[in-house]
Amino acid sequence: MKLRLGLPKGSLQEATFSLFEKAGYRFKTTSRSYEPVVNDPELEPVLLRPQEIPQFVAEGVLDAGLTGHDWVTDCGVDIHEVCELRYSKLTNNPIRIVLAVHQDSPVQSAADLAGKRVATEYVRLTQRYLAQHRVEADVEFSWGACEVKVPGLVDAIVVNTETGSSLRAHNLRIVDTLLTSTTRLIANHSAMADDWKRNKLEAMEILLTGAMNASRLVGLKMNLPRDRQAEILGLLPSLKNPTLSPLTDEAWIAAEVILDEVQVRDLIPQLKRAGATGLVEYPLNKVVY
Repeated sequence: MKLRLGLPKGSLQEATFSLFEKAGYRFKTTSRSYEPVVNDPELEPVLLRPQEIPQFVAEGVLDAGLTGHDWVTDCGVDIHEVCELRYSKLTNNPIRIVLAVHQDSPVQSAADLAGKRVATEYVRLTQRYLAQHRVEADVEFSWGACEVKVPGLVDAIVVNTETGSSLRAHNLRIVDTLLTSTTRLIANHSAMADDWKRNKLEAMEILLTGAMNASRLVGLKMNLPRDRQAEILGLLPSLKNPTLSPLTDEAWIAAEVILDEVQVRDLIPQLKRAGATGLVEYPLNKVVY
């Protein structure tokens, strides 16, 4: 038996492959291939546009897939969400689906869109948003590059943004946020009702969330003199209890702790000055709580 898994092709592909590699799954593909090779014979991966994955999962063409919460919401399909994976193409921050207009536009709220033209890839999401605000506007589908259409071709756009840099570069401003979105591992209800597929997905969830947990953490080893143990360990963040081990020289002790990568940057010089030696920082692949 195999699990048919949809993976996002495009801007999320590299970040997705990187996360899966840390979880132990190595995908190999070519620029023209839509069926990657993976080191797990129980997986049958397919590369698709993330916009399409929710529909294919809901219809049973795929057992499961990775896509954005934004596309699941836009499709409006009934699926099972296995887990949230907080990563995107540039950062681990959520993306926002926003209504944006040109800086000089008189539009200040959704109410000002009455009779206007709005371009977006999120047609259904935008139509529901306007209906909630009791606004009638012309919503047209756009094949991306929405930013260049304002104000010459349309009055407003609904797009996703991670950093806002593209909007600023095109002299656009955000009027409202329709949705905040992160990547999700989703499955259809038939797959979750199948014992083998459910177990496979639950194992994948453990490994992927473990890889996500590890992405912001590092391990730190050090040796410290016993007579300065309390002082040195007191520099560590609260609630971080290190593993302590005796050394051959009874005057010294080894310590190992898991910390936030940013914290370690500031801690290592402090620990060194306090008398710790043999400091070793190392990356982590998975941290499973």
